[in-house]
Amino acid sequence: MSMYRERVHRGSARATVLKTVGTRERRSHLTAPRVPTVGIDIGGTKVMAGVVDADGNILEQVRTETPDKSKSPKVVEDTITELVLDLSDRHDVHAVGIGAAGWVDAHRSRVLFAPHLSWRDEPLRDRLAGRLAVPVMVDNDANTAAWAEWRFGAGRGEDHLVMITLGTGIGGAILEDGQVKRGKYGVAGEFGHMQVVPGGHRCPCGNRGCWEQYSSGNALVREARELAAADSPVAHTIIERVGGHVPEITGPLITELAREGDAMCVELLQDIGQWLGVGIANLAAALDPSCFVIGGGVSV
Repeated sequence: MSMYRERVHRGSARATVLKTVGTRERRSHLTAPRVPTVGIDIGGTKVMAGVVDADGNILEQVRTETPDKSKSPKVVEDTITELVLDLSDRHDVHAVGIGAAGWVDAHRSRVLFAPHLSWRDEPLRDRLAGRLAVPVMVDNDANTAAWAEWRFGAGRGEDHLVMITLGTGIGGAILEDGQVKRGKYGVAGEFGHMQVVPGGHRCPCGNRGCWEQYSSGNALVREARELAAADSPVAHTIIERVGGHVPEITGPLITELAREGDAMCVELLQDIGQWLGVGIANLAAALDPSCFVIGGGVSV
């Protein structure tokens, strides 16, 4: 059997197993047995998948790189499907929840726009539900993170919570009494695209001076690469570490060097923190929350 046919055979077998799960009796989350669910986090640089039980415990997690954004949305959907089928080999999966780094409509079915992915009015829920044959829920990644923090994490017991997610860009969400505030079209909480510097850096969303251009993983890497490309003396350590290949400078590398005491990397992270504080102060004045929860890969 060729390698291609072997992969198709394995995929078909897994799809059959998951389809069996999907055809079981649908129940409300209040009456359903305490069975595992797969949660998917789709970011600008990575796709994370985890099996979670009803108490919020992560039973297993896997990660892969986000396919290049120049490729079709189907490539990302293929990646998600493969991760779910892989986890279904080892867990009795009954549903899939997806947090997408983009604007999700009020019906939580379509990704209207994703600045860091090539999704434009993408019917993600229906396409994945058709392939996985289990219930699928789609929401903005910051909304899902905020609800999880309110339900299981740092936001427990808070009536007015604001979530900030620092990753490739900046996401956000607002919760009041355990309910996500979605706005008229379902895209409330896109704090990363508040304009903080008129005429500033161009953002993938099309505007200039967005908050995420000054306090995010992209901002951190951009500043480090610019200093390295200019052969700045302060960048000699990071230039050495990547052998002079500036495109190989990444956020994790900058963080690693900062922890080792590299002055430039420490200063870059301080700059990110200062801009983070500016945005949070503005949100505090506008929203008067009882709690801010900061998450995402850059916050770790």
